[in-house]
Amino acid sequence: MTNQPFSPQIPNITWKRAIGLGWDNPYKVRLASNLDDGPWHGSPLGGFGAGCIGRSSRGDFNLWQIDGGEHIFQNFPACQFSVFEETERSKQAYALCTESPTDGTLSAWKWYPASGVSSQQSAVSDNLTEEQTNTGSYYALYPRSWFVYENVFEANLICEQFSPIWAGNYQESSYPIAIFEWTAHNPTDKPITISIMLTWQNMVGWFTNAIKKPQVTVRDDGSPVYEYQPQLGNSTGNFNQWVENEFRRGCVLDRGRPDIYDVKEGEGQWAIATLANPAIEVFYHSRWNPVGDGADVWQSFAADGSLPDRENEKPCADGEQIAAAIAVRFTIRPGKTRKIPFILAWDLPITEFAAGIEYYRRYTDFFGRNGKNAWSMVRTALKHYETWRERIEAWQQPILDREDLPSWFKMALFNELYDLTSGGTLWTAASEDDPIGQFGVLECIDYRWYESLDVRLYGSFPVIMLWPKLDKAVLEAYARAISTSDDTPRIIGYNNASAIRKAVDATPHDLGAPNEHPWEKTNYTSYQDCNLWKDLSCDFVLQVYRYFVFTGKTDVEFLQDCWSSIVQTLAYLKEFDRDGDGIPENSGAPDQTFDDWRLRGVSAYCGGLWLAALEGAIAIGQILRERGLGMTMTGGTPVPQEKIQEEIQEAIDTYKGWLAKARSIYQEKLWNGQYYKLDSESGSDVVMADQLCGQFYARLLGLPDIVPNECVLLALKTVYNSCFLKFQDGKLGAANGLKLDGSPEKPDATHPLEIWTGINFGLAAFLVQMGMKDEAFQLTEAVVRQVYENGLQFRTPEAITAAGTFRASYYLRAMAIWGIYHVLTTGS
Repeated sequence: MTNQPFSPQIPNITWKRAIGLGWDNPYKVRLASNLDDGPWHGSPLGGFGAGCIGRSSRGDFNLWQIDGGEHIFQNFPACQFSVFEETERSKQAYALCTESPTDGTLSAWKWYPASGVSSQQSAVSDNLTEEQTNTGSYYALYPRSWFVYENVFEANLICEQFSPIWAGNYQESSYPIAIFEWTAHNPTDKPITISIMLTWQNMVGWFTNAIKKPQVTVRDDGSPVYEYQPQLGNSTGNFNQWVENEFRRGCVLDRGRPDIYDVKEGEGQWAIATLANPAIEVFYHSRWNPVGDGADVWQSFAADGSLPDRENEKPCADGEQIAAAIAVRFTIRPGKTRKIPFILAWDLPITEFAAGIEYYRRYTDFFGRNGKNAWSMVRTALKHYETWRERIEAWQQPILDREDLPSWFKMALFNELYDLTSGGTLWTAASEDDPIGQFGVLECIDYRWYESLDVRLYGSFPVIMLWPKLDKAVLEAYARAISTSDDTPRIIGYNNASAIRKAVDATPHDLGAPNEHPWEKTNYTSYQDCNLWKDLSCDFVLQVYRYFVFTGKTDVEFLQDCWSSIVQTLAYLKEFDRDGDGIPENSGAPDQTFDDWRLRGVSAYCGGLWLAALEGAIAIGQILRERGLGMTMTGGTPVPQEKIQEEIQEAIDTYKGWLAKARSIYQEKLWNGQYYKLDSESGSDVVMADQLCGQFYARLLGLPDIVPNECVLLALKTVYNSCFLKFQDGKLGAANGLKLDGSPEKPDATHPLEIWTGINFGLAAFLVQMGMKDEAFQLTEAVVRQVYENGLQFRTPEAITAAGTFRASYYLRAMAIWGIYHVLTTGS
């Protein structure tokens, strides 16, 4: 108990939404085949690669990415918090979700009133008046979020929820744990009795694909998709066990297995728990029916905040469902405050991809691999959760305290990290070859393949800045993949042509998909033939050098490990230089990240990346020359140091020759006095927003400029005026490509007329880099407002349009907002 006045410690720059308040006109999906879960999304819970759960501002747990790489958006109403309150005048109890089940289940429960309801609608709550339609607010600053309940209970109630994620941490950030700390304060002059109940359905065995050989088809937008059928509701053999362990109380939700050491995907445990002490009462019901009317727990809970203390470990029969409940009841004296923690943990140690392709999750390095460790997680969380929160605060506070950063920017900066939890993320257990494990985030849920290299050029900024070892793990996987080949023929969705899956020495587009074998079987996407792309090899070189630069320029061994892949893939890309001018030409097909946008000849986007990549490769080669290399083995034969040095110098000289020719060609063919033309052969006069991505990266990494500084400034000002200010009056963000007057070159074009969130954030970082900070913030704020004011929060899409539509939610590239912060902080 504390004597201090009630003062909730919620940062004042969070995203905020009234509890249960809907959206009048949320953005809708642009393509019918794309995912549109609707606007009810909140900050996700769970560690990287551990599976995640989302809880929206109406209070429902509705996002279930428990099976690695798979997405389920559905409310299971029995998974819920409820509150009972007794004062001198009345008793009341509510399940803390503003939406009741539509299927007739849990009909005995009373559901929390939503904010913003009319006086007629507010009749569902006896103590709400016409003037009191605000029932509280939801706040989010990833990885923390809060529910503040108002005007319903006489007590002040706050539920803070978080998982132990902070920068530079490679252990707790992987834990499948969610902490819910309740704060209850009595502002009255009479005692108040409160009971907080957590109920949870036994879901063991649900989150795995029942289709072991899913059929792959091509969607109407040309993207490959596969069948996924989770085993929701398949609870046969599930049972719940009440546990009392010293001062810990809770339920372990389990499933019978003949051999506990032979764990399969979806098998393991869940657990819910709290702390006991002499000042509180803990009640439980270990086996109740979550698909009935719910009276078996609600009757006693609504009467006095108790549960019947029933312990029953009987396994589920076929077709049966069970859930567990725990409740904590306490009385608060006038002016006093009490805090009550609840823990949710899940131990599902296996992720299976194609049948038989199984990996242990990263957290199993710390908790074991038999799927029987949920209670161990509970013990760990109850012991350390306060320290974990302090470490989150210590990481975030210096940024939150910066007065030179707008509040909306700081809010979005942290909240955009949500994708590291709910981006279908994988993080495997460590091995000898991968000492930190293998890591991957999906390009998005619609384009379900990992770590798309063109997208992570911008989208991986927070990974390299905050968890650099994970960035290294991704790049090592790409380095290994470059020399591989896969001659399997495929039909390309864009034009129905046939192409092999992966050409030797080509840098792959992605690291594979959840239905095959990520990291080993790359280039899953088949919308375009990515072997023809002109940006991927450059993206690889630049990201390798970025890791070296951003981590203090010390990891020469990493550069050495990547060097042969750099040499191979640059030679592969140079083969597309058909006229020998030093720059690979675009073919007239969409052969780069804007994969619905035709470029022909030398292009500003790909050509600039090529120049920057050559500079990066020269810098890497010089570092390897200066710092020396030890003996290496080729086919079991030692290669002398002198020979290695000669080969590196030959590559450096080659790149310098290419660069000297290419730099002048790039300027000569593309600069028109105001901006760099889209390309050299299409005749287009469009102003491309991301035309100088290569120049941005060159300066970011301390490499020589690829074009004159005065041209950079003039081109950026042209982009800002034409693509942003003259497009929808600068209210939405910058479109990818428009004419000088802000009009479309082709009114029916797709990519040129979309506002790509990640490209906009990358462009804003470039503006800051070139001294245009005010313009950068104006652009960034326009995009942030589109996301956070139109129901796109915590599912940020790749693209939005002037028509109020979006495409490709949960998109990786949007984390590029951290590139803005990097340039603001370092000046480069």
